[in-house]
Amino acid sequence: MDVYEAVASRRAVRAFTDVPVPRAVLHRVLAGAARSPSGGNLQPWRVHVLTGAPLAELKKLTAERAATGDPGDERAYRMYPPEPKSPYRERRSAAAAQRFGALGIRREDTEARRTAVTANWHCFGAPCLLLCYIDRDMGSAQWADLGMYLQTVMLLLRAEGLHSCAQTAWSVYHRTVAQIVSPPENLVLFAGLSIGHEDPSAPYARIGRAPLGETVTFLESLDDVKR
Repeated sequence: MDVYEAVASRRAVRAFTDVPVPRAVLHRVLAGAARSPSGGNLQPWRVHVLTGAPLAELKKLTAERAATGDPGDERAYRMYPPEPKSPYRERRSAAAAQRFGALGIRREDTEARRTAVTANWHCFGAPCLLLCYIDRDMGSAQWADLGMYLQTVMLLLRAEGLHSCAQTAWSVYHRTVAQIVSPPENLVLFAGLSIGHEDPSAPYARIGRAPLGETVTFLESLDDVKR
């Protein structure tokens, strides 16, 4: 699989089979992802990988909290702006409409939407969960490094025939996660990454992207345009 194909086929998969992910594959992917860009070579990512009994226990504990309507722990960072402006507001709304629409969930069906969101803490059935932490002393540039690292992991997973779903939702119950992985106090949970084989029978929406003209500006001479 070439890089373009990996990028084009990567998406947030929210339905996995229970087929295990080989340990050797995870080692290969994570060793390769270590080559991700990192300013000053700080390599600010700190990763825990859960499978088997530890993952089952985490799923159980977080699912129990979600089932009671528990809003979660104090937030270590803000996931979204409190009032997104245009065009970000419209993009987020359209993506949610596509996702829930593919599942046959109506806008007014709040219970079905809650159930769909709760599936995050079941890893959408995935048999493997990567939890990505960062030192709380790091700045925005290192958080950007974290995003590039996770993108590299996701693309390498595609090269291995695997899929993933990046989930900042795991930060909602970061204290429960800490009961399982016991991270050092100085670390902040950024996101989880559910990993596994896609369940091809599950419905999904392929969320579109904005036209290039909305996000990219070319500054060029007339000669450049002619080329």
